[in-house]
Amino acid sequence: MKNTSALKVLVVSSECAPFAKSGGLGDVIGSLPAVLKAKGVDVRVVIPKYKNIKNEHFIGIDYIGSFETHLSWRRQTAGVLFKKEPIKTYFIENDYYFGRDGFYGYYDDAERFAFFCRAVLEMLQFIDFFPDVIHCNDWQTGPVCIMLKEIFSRFTAYKNIKTLYTIHNLQYQGTFPREVMEMLELPDYCYSSMEFYGQISFMKSGLVYANAISTVSNTYANEIKTFQYGYGLDGVLRYREDRLFGILNGINYVDNNPETDERIFENYSIDTIEKKKINKTKLQEQLGLDVADIPLMGLVSRLANQKGLDLVAWIAEEILSRDVQFVILGTGERQLEEFFRGLELRHKGRVSANIRFDDTLAQRIYAGSDMFIMPSRFEPCGLGQMFSLRYGTIPVVRKTGGLSDTVDRYNPKTMRGNGFVFETYTADGLMWALDEALGVYYSGSWDSVVKNAMKSNNSWETSAQKYIDLYNKILNEY
Repeated sequence: MKNTSALKVLVVSSECAPFAKSGGLGDVIGSLPAVLKAKGVDVRVVIPKYKNIKNEHFIGIDYIGSFETHLSWRRQTAGVLFKKEPIKTYFIENDYYFGRDGFYGYYDDAERFAFFCRAVLEMLQFIDFFPDVIHCNDWQTGPVCIMLKEIFSRFTAYKNIKTLYTIHNLQYQGTFPREVMEMLELPDYCYSSMEFYGQISFMKSGLVYANAISTVSNTYANEIKTFQYGYGLDGVLRYREDRLFGILNGINYVDNNPETDERIFENYSIDTIEKKKINKTKLQEQLGLDVADIPLMGLVSRLANQKGLDLVAWIAEEILSRDVQFVILGTGERQLEEFFRGLELRHKGRVSANIRFDDTLAQRIYAGSDMFIMPSRFEPCGLGQMFSLRYGTIPVVRKTGGLSDTVDRYNPKTMRGNGFVFETYTADGLMWALDEALGVYYSGSWDSVVKNAMKSNNSWETSAQKYIDLYNKILNEY
């Protein structure tokens, strides 16, 4: 087994906080490498240089140079920028592909990320860094696995590089017309390894060609092998289940610490949880809610039915028939955005709908709410419940994916458990769990579940070591 001081890992991703983030992927890639580095791994990250990355992040950056890469007849220049601290991070620069607003959703996304994948592999000889393991993430990086095996492994420096492919959300698969195969310059026999109902899938190429596959919770690793959660790829995952591993995500416990977080109104700890109420009062004041000592329910989420918000919308009036307040933060599907705006108009002083991104307000909701609603239809891992637990805000979740692995139903008799859980994906199930939480809230034992939540450990320490063990397993066994 290779000791960690000699282990070299290149993490390839389309996002990495704080540079580029649209969701949980950016958070994960922004935090896991720091813990790997602390454990002695020579870990580096590479992402596209998007137009939206703030200029402040390029202070102290080095321009290494450029090279020409190609996709069939297409010729484009790939520039390489390098930032040494705090994590060694490379940026692939090409304004034609990445000098646009946002990250995804363009007609030529297949070409954009095929270019990125090929440029990443060509970059290795340019920077003289050949990792032991390339750690790919989600559909945007799937072609790295197949290109490495079918094109680059013929070169000596590349032939011993292994790959780990991590699924963050199987629903997004990078599916494109068959003609995209032409630009990848792969042998014809590779089509079967990418074919997906007459098209090709970038994600499938990663699942088939990676030396090992991981996903972001143990429960999700089992769920995605079923028809219900497999989104058409369950057969591939069952075929490769001996190389499929579930490793739970974590969160940054330094940046997300109620004792030191400068974004919240009042710092507090498990020994001073009465100060949490100050955060609640000031959050009510900031958002124009009635200042009242009643349960405040928070929701920070992408507004999508996958997140269970169709259930929330179905019983919103019933929820508000209890003496509670409700604060929402997020953007997403237009009908849900409009629904929550309308809910605020109908319940002034009791509902606050914030249809936007706002990291500071998110932290204040985690710190100031009593309960955190997260009734997902499916949830590969979920970070919202981890943030809420860290701040002593009690999650009410559905038993699926990472929610199942991190939230244990509170038992008033034993005073064990850190949240409230329902199983069947129905509005009645969610309402039952919320009523159970409200019952404990008014029973006088709420502080016990708050303390249990704050004692939960969802830091990266354990999970990072599991990744190191998996890297070594890949190198020695696969």
